[in-house]
Amino acid sequence: MIRLIATDIDGTLIDASHRPSARNLAALTRARDEGVLVVPTSGRQPFSIAEVLRDTWLAEGLVIGANGAVATDLGTGEIMFEHSVSVEAQTELFLSLRELFPSLVCVSVRDGGDTFWPEAGYVGMMDPGDHGRGGVLQHYPLDVVLGSPSLKLVVRGRDVEPEELREAAQRLEVPGVSVSTSGAPFLEVAAAGVNKASGLETVCATLGIAPDEVVAFGDNNNDLEMIAWAGIGVAMGNALPEVRKIADVVTGTNLDDGVASVVEELAANGWSA
Repeated sequence: MIRLIATDIDGTLIDASHRPSARNLAALTRARDEGVLVVPTSGRQPFSIAEVLRDTWLAEGLVIGANGAVATDLGTGEIMFEHSVSVEAQTELFLSLRELFPSLVCVSVRDGGDTFWPEAGYVGMMDPGDHGRGGVLQHYPLDVVLGSPSLKLVVRGRDVEPEELREAAQRLEVPGVSVSTSGAPFLEVAAAGVNKASGLETVCATLGIAPDEVVAFGDNNNDLEMIAWAGIGVAMGNALPEVRKIADVVTGTNLDDGVASVVEELAANGWSA
């Protein structure tokens, strides 16, 4: 029986309006009302998850953010867990990458995702609202940015694509880090072993939920481990080929209420996996 639904947000739960569609929200509301826990699971920080899900009940419950590095109850503000990249690991990785790509700059996300420490030059590469940050942003010297552990370290450059950065970072084999991309224009760095699957596994272990009682939805590289871990891993119709390849089910796109299609079918079957 399905007891938990984990859903990515961008490219999965939300549509072109950057909001959950009415059908997706209705399907997940039925799941909640019938005792299934719904956990938004995103590369976004918890506050940014709350913003995109504002005015819905999803913005008041448990979420997993920063690609599995933090879980927060948005209703109470309580942090269930938080895993950070060490100063030594993030410094070695970033400086090694910048030797290969001199235009790189970085930002350290800390304090459960609430604080934002960009290196000088990073803000100029951001589009308005990037990372859920508005207004005037202060920048900091590199030694300050790298001088404290990061919930997530974000790396980007003007002359390099995120996938090129990910491949380079993997070749470097720096201990203590894991890297991923999510369709955004940057590389995302977490502590070693931290990903959406590890975050979801921690939540489920705390709640006494087994992997085969979980259905997980996603579309991008940072969803791979979660989709492989869940009892039912669902790739969106717009998912990357590597995500579709490992999924148990391929549903419609995020523009066609793909999440709702699967949830409605599970509900009709009495939540039988």
